[in-house]
Amino acid sequence: MIAEAFRRWKHGRRITQAQAEIAGRRFTPAPHDLDAPLVVSLTSYGPRLSVVGQVIASLLRQTVRPDRVILWLDEADLAKLPPEIAEMGAEIRLCPLWKSYKKIIPTLLEAPDSYIVTADDDVYYGPDWLAGLVSRAEAGVVCHRAHRVRLDRHGCPRPYDDWDRHITTPGHGPLIFPTGVGGVLYAPGVFHPDVTDAGKFMRLAPSADDIWLYWMHRLRGSNPEKVGGRFRVVEWPGSQAQNLRSSNLGTGGNDRAIAALMAEYGWPAD
Repeated sequence: MIAEAFRRWKHGRRITQAQAEIAGRRFTPAPHDLDAPLVVSLTSYGPRLSVVGQVIASLLRQTVRPDRVILWLDEADLAKLPPEIAEMGAEIRLCPLWKSYKKIIPTLLEAPDSYIVTADDDVYYGPDWLAGLVSRAEAGVVCHRAHRVRLDRHGCPRPYDDWDRHITTPGHGPLIFPTGVGGVLYAPGVFHPDVTDAGKFMRLAPSADDIWLYWMHRLRGSNPEKVGGRFRVVEWPGSQAQNLRSSNLGTGGNDRAIAALMAEYGWPAD
């Protein structure tokens, strides 16, 4: 009980520090200097709508300026969006009921020739978050947080829980597995054409967008890059009433998606 109380106290302190840091950002953002538009894309839903404004504030106040920040919502959640969020400066757009895929698929369809950076709707992003991704954009797929896939003796992926989790040093290569919570930059043309096939991703990996996206860029020969050291996940309070990450880990959702993708495409080895 004492340990849990201390954990809550530490988290509350981090939240207070994060709120103060965002409110205190007074710099002028620099241009990104990429050869195509830079779009930050995210989605939200029901329980998270009360905190997504804090996320958007952190995304709009980055040291590197994106060309667009888009929040994708389905029709039911658009009606629940707090009015002040619509006035913050992000684009608010409607999209189909594609679960967590809403954070990237609509942007891929609308702006396929852009650099697309995905963000989660429940996490604090520091002021240099976007700059860190953009600085290595030539890698094609860049992330702040990643696992490393471990293979069995047949050269196929071992169960998800056996992978090297939350690697803490920079790295690159085909076994670097970006996790969306830290944000991921995808360069134009990095994905297999099936990436936007809703029939396939909702059938093969309905609750595992990280797995689907990894397969789709690996099928095109990507060598993802993890930048920086440990990415500390600071989740806004009240945002975890429904947590897809713990659901996928606790019920084997990622392993089911991996099995389905192996059956459909095989292992995308070089």
